[in-house]
Amino acid sequence: MPYVADTIAKLKRTGPAEIEYYQAVEEVLMSLRPLLDKDAKYKKHNIIDRIVEPERQIMFRVAWIDDKGQVQVNKGYRIEFNSALGPYKGGIRLHPSVYAGIIKFLGFEQIFKNALTGLAIGGAKGGSDFDPKGKSDNEIMRFCQSFMNELYRHIGPTTDIPAGDIGVGAREIGYMFGQYKRLTGRYDGVFTGKKINWGGSLARKEATGYGAVYFAQNMLAAIGQTLEGKTCVVSGAGNVAIYTVEKLQQVGATPVTVSDSRGMIHHPQGINLATLKQLKEVEGASLSEYAQRHPEARYTAAADYPAGRNPIWSVRCDAAFPSATQNELNEADAVALLKNGCSCISEGANMPSTQGAIDKFLAAGISYGPGKAANAGGVATSQLEMAQNASMQQWTFEEVDSRLHAIMNNIYQTVSSTAAEFGQAGNLVLGANIAGFRKVADAMIDQGVV
Repeated sequence: MPYVADTIAKLKRTGPAEIEYYQAVEEVLMSLRPLLDKDAKYKKHNIIDRIVEPERQIMFRVAWIDDKGQVQVNKGYRIEFNSALGPYKGGIRLHPSVYAGIIKFLGFEQIFKNALTGLAIGGAKGGSDFDPKGKSDNEIMRFCQSFMNELYRHIGPTTDIPAGDIGVGAREIGYMFGQYKRLTGRYDGVFTGKKINWGGSLARKEATGYGAVYFAQNMLAAIGQTLEGKTCVVSGAGNVAIYTVEKLQQVGATPVTVSDSRGMIHHPQGINLATLKQLKEVEGASLSEYAQRHPEARYTAAADYPAGRNPIWSVRCDAAFPSATQNELNEADAVALLKNGCSCISEGANMPSTQGAIDKFLAAGISYGPGKAANAGGVATSQLEMAQNASMQQWTFEEVDSRLHAIMNNIYQTVSSTAAEFGQAGNLVLGANIAGFRKVADAMIDQGVV
């Protein structure tokens, strides 16, 4: 399609080597042809060229001192992509893989994910190539304070409200908020993902994983099935994966895998949730320790993975929950999943499937929930945290979880009905992209050329 090729060519010329960003843009734009053919106003107002350009890109140096007294330097990013629907909202990622292309892809996806929640939030993302692994609490604190020395100028409770992501949990949010408060003298609801005792929300930690399961339940209910009794594979071992495992067990499914950067566990009898939480939330240990505590489980080190493959996706299963990171599931993995009987995929990570894998899932006609819809529970609950902060209240776990469940049901209904509207019932990729784009684009048109 000419407009897709032209847009990608322009992005490559003006922002070279941002591979993940090009992938995210192409995936969205390829879905929009039915909408653009139906309604000329989006071309008239040149929404495509406008929506792929961030409203603001902030890049800065982060200098900090390690425990040996040595000065270290990292790159910091905040990309405020689109505020047509509300203040910028999106996480901060700390990982050595972070560069401008990763942050732009995440911020672009965040626009449409946030739009699908139905809440008044725009899209943004931030981060740094700083690696928290192996760092002391004091080193992480010094990095976070230096990071905030620049970022504080650009955020606020009605402008940009960051949250956590890979490498950023309640500890890091606390250090960043403390420095923001020191610099501004304000106690604002400027971050979400805070600890419960100073403004955080119950169920926030669980929200992305729970939401991915709720979305899967909706997809299966549409074809008269449930998750009860189903064998499930889950990738990752962070918050998303842990609480996907927890919710799957609560609804009667059996999750049998988890993974981290060093390897994967396959436990055919079902993942022991208590052990997983102890290792990852308390000890910060490798999953190799899991196999030592459960000899019936098999640990495979990442160094022993087949070339270009993730063995999790070769485990026989009924449903899969990719919950680790981008592009972790490729076309060959998709073929293995389908061959082994997988008929439902709900993405807990951002863009975990390559385009080749997505094409296989859509061609097979399975229940496939793309990340911008299936993992929107995390940012939705962040907005619920903002609402609690603004009203100076704290809701119960049950109230937040109930609202989360309703939001995920609504997201499913929105993307499903949009796919049907354009003659592609069941294609939730098309439904999510068109529904999210249309809501943002209509707001951009209403607000003029800004």
